[in-house]
Parts: sequence; structure tokens; C-alpha cells
Amino acid sequence: MLGSHVPELRALELLVVVARTGSLSSAAAELGITQQAASSRMRTMEALVGAPLLSRTRRGSALTETGELLVQWSSRVLDAAEQLDAGLTALRQDRRGHLAVAASLTIAEYLLPGWLVALRSQQERLGQPVTEFTLTATNSERVAQMVASGEAALGFVEGPEAPEGLSHRLVGVDELVVVVGPHHPWAQRSSRRVSAATLAATPRVVREAGSGTRTVLERALRDHPPTPPVLELTSTAAVRAAVAAGAGPAALGAHAVRDDVATGRLVRISVSGLDLSRRLHAVWTGGAHPPAGPARDLVAVAVGRGR
Repeated sequence: MLGSHVPELRALELLVVVARTGSLSSAAAELGITQQAASSRMRTMEALVGAPLLSRTRRGSALTETGELLVQWSSRVLDAAEQLDAGLTALRQDRRGHLAVAASLTIAEYLLPGWLVALRSQQERLGQPVTEFTLTATNSERVAQMVASGEAALGFVEGPEAPEGLSHRLVGVDELVVVVGPHHPWAQRSSRRVSAATLAATPRVVREAGSGTRTVLERALRDHPPTPPVLELTSTAAVRAAVAAGAGPAALGAHAVRDDVATGRLVRISVSGLDLSRRLHAVWTGGAHPPAGPARDLVAVAVGRGR
């Protein structure tokens, strides 16, 4: 543990420059600080050391014996500090140049591409280095695991609430919609509406356990007896294909089925008395704010486009 008499690095740097230039004012000018600030640093350092460090003359400033000794000791400390600063600078540049992101399938396929394009345009407009992204698309549970373990610096998940143990920010609100194939009996109804009880009692095509889509639906139907799924699939595209082929109903993100509903490949069914809204969160480890750099910038873009 450092003692209470160790001067700050900026003060040691000032003393070394005074030794080289022979003038406190010249040292202050070289370091870009005022002479008053330089004098204040010197007085604070002399108080810590307990002895004068400079002898002021008409020709400038000369080091005392204690000052010369401190300069000798300081050189090695400042060399180490410069190496540390260079390493941290390289680390910041590397983080701006590359970012590992994990996202739930709905966000990865339908929202994140637009966010990334917007961030790239923003970086180019501001003259910043363009970030390269590594994206892993998986279910929300796995996204949270990757962020917690450090495999991804930033994650985007969907569900009723953000995962425990991670910092998070709401970036948008989405909803699930229930869809069936065009030849399903529900599609033939004039109202195209069913009750929550009917949906709960009907075997459905579902995503795998850990999927935010499945979690939201199960939470919404928690007051009804569970029904085993007719199919359990690991991708949104597979669920859409199975539903279109007549396997049964499914609840999917509105973004995921928009084109299929528009073309008639899938038919949207209204469900009475059921809230299928879900929250989209950015998640990360650490403090209240995302890591500085492209991670924080990407979250800001997502929030702005989600309004």
C-alpha cells in the first residue's frame, strides 16, 4: 500500500521538466498549465516531502539536493506510468475497433442490423474509427450467460424483465402476435379471434426453453393449465415454416412475421384478454452505464430508434 507522502504523477512530471528546463515557468508552458498551477503543485509536493525541492534564483529555478534525489527516483516511476498509459490507450483503441455483441434471435435478425448501420453512419460522420462487430444470435438466456462470462461485452435480450445480476437499460417494447397457417381452422373464422383459454389448451409450435419469446408466452398463460407443445424448435425461421405448413399456432415477434402476414403465408389471430407485450433490454456487466465507446454508442442508437 502506498504511503501518504507519495506525490501525484503530474507533480513528479513537473519536477522532472523543471530539472531539464531550469525554469518553473518554462516547465509550466511545456506541460500546458498555468504558472500558478505549477507553483501550487510544487508547494503541495514540498509539503508531502517535508523539504524544499527548488531554489529560486534570478535566472530561474535550481533543484535542491532533495529535489535532485527525488528526480532520480521519479524517472523510473514516470517511465512505468508512460508504459501503463500506452497500454491503456491501446486497449481503448482496440475496444473501439472491435465489439463482441450477443442478441436474442428476434433482435439480431430484425432490429440490430438497422442499429449497426446507423452507428456506422454516425461514426463516419464524426470521423471516428468504424467498429467491427462480432455478433452471436442466440436465445435470451444464453445472451445473459455470454455477457456475464465476458464472452460478449454487450447483449440485447427480450422478455418480461431484464436478467438478474446484469446492468441493463430498456431500449424498446415489442409484442408477440399469435399466427397460424392459412388453412388452419382459426384462420377460417370471420373474427379471427380466440380466447386465452383456447390458446392455452391448444398444442403450439414453440421456441426452445430459455427463449425470451417462449418465456413471455408462458408468463402470459400462467393462469391456465399448461399444454405440451406440438413442436419445439430453435429458430424463429423454423417456427414460421412449421406454422405455415399447418403444424399449429405459435406466438412470435411482430417484426418476425410482418412480411409473412402481409403476403398471406401466415394469418394473425387476436387473443382476448392476453397481454403479449415484452421489453427489449441492453445488458452489460459493471456500472450503471454501458462501457464507454462503441458499446455505449450502440445502446444510445437503439434507445433513439426504439422511441
